[in-house]
Parts: sequence; structure tokens; C-alpha cells
Amino acid sequence: MDYIFDDLPLHVLLVHAVIVLVPLVGLALVVIAAWPAARRVLWLPLLIAAALLVPLGLVTIEAGKWLQARVPVAPLIQEHTSIGESIVPWLWALLGVAVLVAAWAVIELVAARRSADSVDADDRRLARGIRIAVGAVLTIAALAVTAGASWTVFQIGESGSRAVWEGSFSDEPLER
Repeated sequence: MDYIFDDLPLHVLLVHAVIVLVPLVGLALVVIAAWPAARRVLWLPLLIAAALLVPLGLVTIEAGKWLQARVPVAPLIQEHTSIGESIVPWLWALLGVAVLVAAWAVIELVAARRSADSVDADDRRLARGIRIAVGAVLTIAALAVTAGASWTVFQIGESGSRAVWEGSFSDEPLER
């Protein structure tokens, strides 16, 4: 398969989407894990976004391998490609936390419908405590995964930009 779009290597185009979407999905995951009102509304779109991020990352990696075979061997490119696949576990982790948050949102929605019938005050206090505890755990998990995924994307992107740009421009404007 050729990884070319409009005469450009597809990796060059896809990598920008991954660089933007990983922290964005992570940030949204933190927000809906911490904010129950947002979770009730946004759990499904976020779950879909996290699910689409995994194949996007995998296609970006494959397009990068295709591109690597078509450029001269260079230490900076080797460094970039050696860490490029380190994003994959983080993409799966984002999806995993998104699944947990989505499952909790559904549980909350079902519990809210059932509790509308009749629940005594002690049961409401217990349920509120459980909701707060689970929300806190999910928020901490979302923060940890978002930080790890964002840092990994930063490292991969920084090494890729060095591979492309280091030594290929002048500090001073060129005479034209």
C-alpha cells in the first residue's frame, strides 16, 4: 500500500492529527471523569473519539515505516522511529479509561432512573459517597493516562521535527 495523499507522504499529514487529538481527547477525558454533568452528555462522543484514535495512531505508525524506507538513513530519523511506537500503549490506555468512564456514566444513568422511584436517605448518602469515590479514581486515572500520552506524543513529535528540520535552515534570512 502506498501511504501518499496529494503527492505528500501520509505520515506527514496524519502525525498532526495525532499530535492534536491525543492531548485533546485526554483533556476531554479528564473533564468528563471529574464532572458528572459533562459525563452524562459526552461519554459516547468521547468513547468514539478514543476508539478512533487507536487506528489513527496505528496507521500513522505504518505510514511512518513506509516513509522511513524511502528516506536516507540518518541518526535523527532512527531516533524518531525508535520511539514512535511507544505511543501505542498510551492510545490503548486512553481507550481503556474512556471505556471505564463510559461504563460508569451508564451505571449512573441507570441508578438515577431507579433511585427516582424510592430510596431512603441512608441509601442516598451511600450512593453519593460511591459516586464521589469512583469519580475521583476515574479522574486520577484520566489525569495519569493523559499526562503519559501527551508527554509521549511530545517526545515523538520533537524527535520527528528535529529529524526533519535540524540543520536544514539558516539562522539568518536568505538573500533572494
